This record gives sequence, structure tokens and C-alpha cells, in this order.
Amino acid sequence: MSKSRIAAIDVGNDSIKGLFGKADYELTMPNVIARDTEDRPVIGIEELDDKNPLEGVHIRVHSPALKENNAIYRVGDLATKSGNATELDMGSSKSEEDQTLVMLFASLALDAAREENAELFNRKDNVIDANYTLGTGLPLREVKEGKDVGYRSSLLGSVHQVEFLVTPKYQGVKVNIKFDHVKVYPEGFAAYINLVMDNDLNITNRDLVDKRILIQDIGGLTTDIAVIVNRKIDDDKAQGFNIGVSESLEQIREEIRSKHGVELDSRRDVVDIITKKNDRNHIMVKGSRTSVHDITDRILLDIAKKQYRHLRNVWQKNSQTEICYFVGGGSMVLKEYLKTINNNLDGYNIGFFEDEKESIWMMANAYYKLISAFNRENNKEQAKSDKGTEKQPVKNK
Repeated sequence: MSKSRIAAIDVGNDSIKGLFGKADYELTMPNVIARDTEDRPVIGIEELDDKNPLEGVHIRVHSPALKENNAIYRVGDLATKSGNATELDMGSSKSEEDQTLVMLFASLALDAAREENAELFNRKDNVIDANYTLGTGLPLREVKEGKDVGYRSSLLGSVHQVEFLVTPKYQGVKVNIKFDHVKVYPEGFAAYINLVMDNDLNITNRDLVDKRILIQDIGGLTTDIAVIVNRKIDDDKAQGFNIGVSESLEQIREEIRSKHGVELDSRRDVVDIITKKNDRNHIMVKGSRTSVHDITDRILLDIAKKQYRHLRNVWQKNSQTEICYFVGGGSMVLKEYLKTINNNLDGYNIGFFEDEKESIWMMANAYYKLISAFNRENNKEQAKSDKGTEKQPVKNK
């Protein structure tokens, strides 16, 4: 029987982040897919297996949870180079999009197919049967609407298959994914857990744990503001908004194309230009280093003002708040603009994570802490149950 492997996966609007097992493997790739055909052309196919699988994820996905079953996709980096690449759009619900599931299944299959896991899962010929205990999350707004229930049930009780087609190292491998347990957490609460607790859910930040705090999680398509009181989310006061940074990134991408004739593959390329350590807000145009500050500053300042307005409105309704933490990939993009606005206006007590990776991986880390704690408790309960049902000696009548 296959052992159940822990997976903590954050399907972010910009990228997917996953932690597996005893955090022995982490995976990230752009949240981009593109419909494709079975035989994609490859130059130098004999060298295919020398490449990193993440650079060429080409799969067929079968799942009763999908609206379009048995479709073939390029995923991640490979999809960004496709002319028909799709990223999640404004107004879409993460829990109801095939793209969310395709990215989730692809990341699990990439983990299951690794040589390091050969002894963990049953494998016959090129078919792997992989069992997972999954921790993931949804925007606060979707959880408040009850969409987490349907999302969870679509994953449990079914077998989801990923077949690797023209993919480095894994070509011809099929992975049957089954979930033993699925936990879907509200993203804002997950951020709080990551702020105050370690992997064993022991409190590590006592200065923060009993404070009244806000956590503003800025994503690609949505923004969640969690109101934390007495170590719990106040469901009535927590807010979710259909606004993120993706639309602004697309606008920057389009203006760079229009003004400079430079075609960027995806929103991820725009983020790299904005956040890179050297030559920030510069691109190469016909071999010359060219500033795009005029484009990025105007567009990002506008979205930062909208985000700050949300902060102000929620803080006014929660006047005893002591600090607001900005988290998520969008916060990294808007950090300097939000700081400038705050310094010039109200001067709220706000905080950011200077470590870019810590902010971007916050959700995945939180899901890992929560699902690991659940798994430990579940194993204890199972051990008690097994002990209680051991066959007792029959007494003589």
C-alpha cells in the first residue's frame, strides 16, 4: 500500500509554490497553461532527458473534477513561450477554474515522478499510484461564500491522472493521484499562522500573538484583509476584494510592447523587471538598456493608492488595530509605493517582510505547518484506534 505523502500547495495567481514530504522538496513555476497537441515539436529530442522537467512540462490531465477532461497542456515555463498562454483573469474564482486544478495536479505529479520517491509510491511499468495528504487554500472571499466545500469534495474520492507527454525525464509516465485527506484554509488565517507559529504550531512570536492585527494579502487577482482578534479571524469583519496586481502588470506589459516594441512572455517577466536587484525598472531595447520607470511608476502608484484605500477603510472599522502586515507577491511589487503613500498620509503602523522569498512563500509555509500538524494528530488517533481494535482473547463461558 502506498504511503500518504504530505503536500502543501499555494496556487497563487502569479505562480504555484509547493512543499512536499518533510519539506525535502520545494517546487515553484509560473501559473500559466496553454492548450497543446500530443506531439509538440522539440529540437534535439535525443537531449530531452538531459533537461530539467520543470522547463518542459507537457501533460494530459484526466480528472472528473475538470470541466474539460483529457485535455493536453503546456504548463509553467513552457506555457509562457506559447502564443495561446492563459493566466487567471479578473473576476475568476480560483476554486472554480480548471487552471487551478491543472496546476495543482501537475505539481503533485512532478513530485511523485521524482527518483527520490521511487520507494514511496507503488509503481508498475510506467504507472505511479501516488497518495497525498494535501493542505492548500483559497481567498477569504471564496471561503466566506462556502466555495471551499465544493473544491475539497471535487478532490476527494476520485483518482486524478496526469500523463507526461513530451516532458524531460518523465515522458510516458502516468501518475494516478489520490487524496487521503484535503484541508482547505482561508489564505488570511494561514498568513497569521505563519507569522506567529513554527512548524509544530508552537508560538514563536509572543509579542504579536495577542495583538489585534490586520493582514493584507495582495495577490494577482484578489486582496484579502484578515482581521485577527483573540488569535482568530473575525469572520464578520474580514474583507475580500476582487482587486490584485495582475491587471496592472498586464497594463505595464502592454505599454512596454506599444512604446518600446518589446514583447514580454508573461506577467512574471514584468514582476522580474520591477523587483530585480540590479537595473530595476529597466529593459533591453535593441541591445540598449532602457528605463521604463515612467510606465511602472504611474501604473503601480495608481494600484497602490487603491490598496491603501482598502487598508484605511478596514482600519477605520477596526480602530483598535495595532499593526497591519502586508503579505503576498503583490505586496512585494507595491511595497515602496505603499510605504511612500503611508509616510505622506496617515502614517499607519504597517509592516512588510524584507525577505522577498519569505513573503512570497508565506502561504505555502503556512499550509505546510497546518497540514503537518493535522497529519501528526491524525496519525495519533489512528494509532489509538488500531490499538483499541486489536483482537482480544476470547473468554471461556
